[in-house]
Amino acid sequence: MTVADFAVQAIVARALMMTFPNAVLVGEESADALRNEETGEVLGAVTKFVRTIHGDARGDLICDWIDAGNGEASGGFWTLDPIDGTKGFMRREQYAIALAYIEDGAVQFGALGCPNLSLNGNEGAILVAVRGAGCYLVPDPGRAPERLRVSEVSDPSQTRLLRSVEAGHTNISQIDHIAERLKITADPVPMDSQAKYAALAAGTGDAILRLLSPKRPDYKECIWDQAAGSIVVEEAGGKVTDLLGEALDFGHGTHLTANTGVCVSNGRLHEALLEAVAATSPA
Repeated sequence: MTVADFAVQAIVARALMMTFPNAVLVGEESADALRNEETGEVLGAVTKFVRTIHGDARGDLICDWIDAGNGEASGGFWTLDPIDGTKGFMRREQYAIALAYIEDGAVQFGALGCPNLSLNGNEGAILVAVRGAGCYLVPDPGRAPERLRVSEVSDPSQTRLLRSVEAGHTNISQIDHIAERLKITADPVPMDSQAKYAALAAGTGDAILRLLSPKRPDYKECIWDQAAGSIVVEEAGGKVTDLLGEALDFGHGTHLTANTGVCVSNGRLHEALLEAVAATSPA
């Protein structure tokens, strides 16, 4: 976690609670470390940044705002990843602020803010998706919202794979085997965070695979790492399942315990990808 993680969660949580006073928020961060630190140095840094938005913010209030994200992940609730792709953020590459609303295990709304992702002539990208109403790129001032659609690529060999930069988040060797099996000619594009989902929704990539890392074979995805990105892609016409082809079930707390990995595509390539995943999975 970084100072930015705490600051963003405080700002977003406060805005959410001001707009929806009864909202339940499940955030990635907790203020415990800030409340318990001896010097207050980190809290001081967080306070400095939060005050650029809320000039009178105090450290104790900021901790309360952050801990507004300690809600229960059941029924209807919001989930937030304040900085998805922390290492990408620190490298000044791709990262995302991801907010989603979940009701009875299904994502109903999602928003991705990707400050370093350029889409369709916009420097930085904000995507918003509502179940049944489409996915839209919120443009630079003075331009109308633009509805996004996934690519129409249907030949598996032409797939543009987007994969995690961090090897610990996937299985690089298996991705290579999948690419070989599908005769994919282009190298996978490494990209941090749910910015990959935004790129796929805009048609600049065709598939994302969250495979099981050999170092973490029993890993279950956190809901805030997938919720906003999944509805953004689905409402742009794509498909999101786990590696067995099952729909993602967000109704089991903070992790996708009913699912294994994630397969995301423009829809046309989905079955070919799932077959390749099954054929190349470690015994």
